Amino acid sequence: PVSTCPVQENVLQRVLQLPVVSSTCETLQRKYSSTKESHPLMASVCEVYERGVQGAGALAMWGMEPVVRRLEPQFAVANNLACRGLDHLEEKIPALQYPVDK
Repeated sequence: PVSTCPVQENVLQRVLQLPVVSSTCETLQRKYSSTKESHPLMASVCEVYERGVQGAGALAMWGMEPVVRRLEPQFAVANNLACRGLDHLEEKIPALQYPVDK
């Protein structure tokens, strides 16, 4: 069977688009935002942490770019295999297509 991952899409994007995953992420995001709004001290700590994570992520991506370019063919093969596995899971576990509350 041919994988349903288009060339520009990756398996992580597909997983994040599954209703069960996306609804869980939305719930967590709402809780996080609500906590930040309710507790000003927590909000300032979270903002410092968020900026640190963004900076570290940007630095890591800059440092990994040459490696990623060299391993791009291997990543494409791994992505294709993971997409096929996700196709199988979606077929065998229909509950993945429903939000958490269902």
